[in-house]
Amino acid sequence: MTDAVFFPGAGSFGGEFRPLTRALGPESRLVRYPGRQGRDFGVPAPSFDAVVRACAEQIVRHAMVRPLLFGHSYGAYVACATAARLRESGIEVASLVAAGAAGPGRLELPGPAVNGPAEAVAYLEEVDPGLLAQAPSDEWREIVAETTVWDLRLLGEFDPAQEPPLPCPVLAARGADDPLTTQDSIADWENATTGRFTSRTFPGGHSDLLASPDCASWLQDVVRTAGA
Repeated sequence: MTDAVFFPGAGSFGGEFRPLTRALGPESRLVRYPGRQGRDFGVPAPSFDAVVRACAEQIVRHAMVRPLLFGHSYGAYVACATAARLRESGIEVASLVAAGAAGPGRLELPGPAVNGPAEAVAYLEEVDPGLLAQAPSDEWREIVAETTVWDLRLLGEFDPAQEPPLPCPVLAARGADDPLTTQDSIADWENATTGRFTSRTFPGGHSDLLASPDCASWLQDVVRTAGA
């Protein structure tokens, strides 16, 4: 079975992937964005490219062969750019899975959310109702809001036109109640590959589709197919 590498969404530290990583077991790994842990905790990455470079370096360091990259929301664009960076380094990606994200050609930044934490909180409550309520403290909610602002500002540097189509299969998924995507907008991911493209819709909203047993079962099949 091939390794699956997970790329969190804006402001996220990866907890939303627990149902999927449990389903996949040891063949799964979470990338760590700059500023999310260690001595540089709370220090934003200087650029979107720096985030991509850090993610690619982690995959290279763990000697992964043909990894599957799974990105959610903001993470889908980081994963897409990372796949291109890995190819330049001689590492082919088995598949790219983009969940909760419009295709790169349909990307629209939520303008007000980049203005500050208060606006980011309003954005998160609209996109993922109840998400911030799960935070263990007010301090942690502030960290999530500030991190969301950083991530969305960096996403403004992502230029899809500079990313050549990937040769690997691309799979797009969305929750049926996701306010950020439509069936048409995720279909735009077909333009991100010269290979096979498929899409799926699961129950749930922007993030809670990741907790769907159907999504876990689907991803297990995708990973098995990629490793065949």
